[in-house]
Amino acid sequence: MNFRCAELVDIDRVLPLIRDFYIFERLPFDEERSRRLIRQLVADQTLGRLILFEEDGGRLSGYMVLGFGFSLEFHGRDAFIDEFYVVPEARSHGIGATALKHAAEVVRRAGIHALHLEVDHFNERVHEFYRRMGFKDHDRHLMTLWMQP
Repeated sequence: MNFRCAELVDIDRVLPLIRDFYIFERLPFDEERSRRLIRQLVADQTLGRLILFEEDGGRLSGYMVLGFGFSLEFHGRDAFIDEFYVVPEARSHGIGATALKHAAEVVRRAGIHALHLEVDHFNERVHEFYRRMGFKDHDRHLMTLWMQP
């Protein structure tokens, strides 16, 4: 398995995986908006990284979106795993664990002090996986206020 940062030429290859992730998560998918945002993320690495998971031969097995931020509480620069998807036929083969280790190395090299993620409350299997990988629970809930243009 190879992990690498996406380039502009990868957009058409990764969009079907992003669509599948959105369907799985029951999120509305807008291909043109996703295409525009991927271009922005790939072009400006101060925003974060789009990491592709490639098998030998170049087949995509998954992707991860890291968003970069800043937090006094977390001692400066921090990162958030915004999206993390492994195609169903590649699951339970260690790709997720290896991808998380790769992401941790990416953020360390970028001088980032904390890596966050969110997971649905009902998904105990995934909670346990993230705990084994070293993530800690907080007594907080992620809340969002959408800014309308």
